[in-house]
Amino acid sequence: MTIAVGESGALEGNMTKDIQWLGHDTFKILGDRVVYTDPFRLKAKDAADIIFITHEHHDHCSPEDVQKILQPDTIIVAPADCAEKLSGHVKVVKPGDKFSIAGIEIEVVPAYNTNKQFHTKDMGWVGYIFAVNNKRLYLAGDTDFIPEMKTLRNIDIALLPVSGTYVMTAEEAAEAALTIRPKRAIPMHYGTIVGSRKDAEIFAEKLRGKVDVIILPPE
Repeated sequence: MTIAVGESGALEGNMTKDIQWLGHDTFKILGDRVVYTDPFRLKAKDAADIIFITHEHHDHCSPEDVQKILQPDTIIVAPADCAEKLSGHVKVVKPGDKFSIAGIEIEVVPAYNTNKQFHTKDMGWVGYIFAVNNKRLYLAGDTDFIPEMKTLRNIDIALLPVSGTYVMTAEEAAEAALTIRPKRAIPMHYGTIVGSRKDAEIFAEKLRGKVDVIILPPE
């Protein structure tokens, strides 16, 4: 069951109805183009128009999962160290890049740890801001609550890691959401390798009455 908490206390389906959470940091987003993020442990083959990959770790840059959704015209957007592992049309990116693919405006933003060494800033790993169905989505990637988040504006939906260990804790992710101020926040990065639904629930409770949180069921 999908759970929504926050200012409205109710799910506004028109905002998130085209977003499917497939576990961990993997989302399938339906619009004029089919977008996948960090495909990992996919259960079925599909066809993606754009694949966003945030960094080189195996649970985010999984060549075998990319192959399940890769088509001749699929564009993979990824940092340089991921491109070395992948076949197909790969657009190599770094933090600060801005460009358009098939009418989708894309901004590449930093993603890194501040108090641990799993994702250091010098690696150049990333998150993404992109628009689907006239909604600006922020895919944070594997990150802590970093200063650059203070510069993000006009985010409709923020996809934020909440599990701790390798990324923000639920409490830290809530602080990030209060800084970013998206219209909706969706927790991710739990229930597969580290973290549990409890992390998502803590995140939602911390933001109750402040930012609407949608806890999506894995599909």
